[in-house]
Amino acid sequence: MKHRQLLFTMSAGALLACASMNAGAQQDHAYPSRAIRLIVPFPPGGGTDIVARSLGTRMGESLGQQVVIDNRGGAGGNIGAELAAKAAPDGYTLFMASATQAINVTLYRDLTYDLAKDFVPISLVATLPYTLVCNPGLSVTSVKALVQLAKDKPGQLNYSSAGSGTGTHLAMEIFKTAAGINIVHIPYKGSAPAVTDLLGGQVQLMFGNTATVLPQIKAGRLRALAVTSLKRSPLLPEVATVAESVVPGFEVTQWYGVLAPARTPPRLISRLHAEIAKATEKPELKDRLHAEGAEATSNTPQQYTAFIRAEIAKWAKAVRESGARVD
Repeated sequence: MKHRQLLFTMSAGALLACASMNAGAQQDHAYPSRAIRLIVPFPPGGGTDIVARSLGTRMGESLGQQVVIDNRGGAGGNIGAELAAKAAPDGYTLFMASATQAINVTLYRDLTYDLAKDFVPISLVATLPYTLVCNPGLSVTSVKALVQLAKDKPGQLNYSSAGSGTGTHLAMEIFKTAAGINIVHIPYKGSAPAVTDLLGGQVQLMFGNTATVLPQIKAGRLRALAVTSLKRSPLLPEVATVAESVVPGFEVTQWYGVLAPARTPPRLISRLHAEIAKATEKPELKDRLHAEGAEATSNTPQQYTAFIRAEIAKWAKAVRESGARVD
């Protein structure tokens, strides 16, 4: 009798395991059965939105379901992030993250979500450098000459940014520390006024989003001194990198990638990763991002997780040294 009960128990366990495996396979086959929402934590038209829409179009074509862009701007990107963090972990809500989220970990005291615990990284999608630009009235034509001028005149040069705690602010703070120079920060409410006053000569320097400042560089209204990627930008091949000029190994980039709410099943993460990797290889996506000064890319969930941890640490140091704080 005991032998029969044991056989029955083993058979029942095997049946349950098979049923579970079959259910998982059916779910994989059925997914996605409806539209996927990709939350963008900024208004339409910005860099995060452009990358998200470009990716969403290509993923939708491959998945056979629409990827709907849901713009939830506000609080420096935190409103959209909180919404995504609390979404059901079913593969139907994703989040387009950027370097901003890594910065916000230290910049804000009381975040209502935990970037490391409330999300599962899926893949990077794009990276792009900042470009160090100056008003042509400043008598330097290279980043090496700028560093020397700043050392000769400590505290007498100034730079604009899109606001305290933004990437354009903290990129300069990282550069200042690495180069050992003192340049005064003039914060603005957004990139547009920061660039406008740079053009007008009210400020002298800026680390600008490459796509934003490129038209002014081409028109001769701004002078490009360096880019912040390790490799030269294909949009500005004649412009040196900070790394090759004055600070070996220097790299500060804007980046965009996709996260899912924590506890999203690993099989769905694997499926989504494969779709993102496939999308970033498509010429249409590469060309669209290239026009914005960005390079399409992808990496594994494990690599993206390590990347985000390193980014949080890098930006945390910049936030602390700059004294930036948003409450």
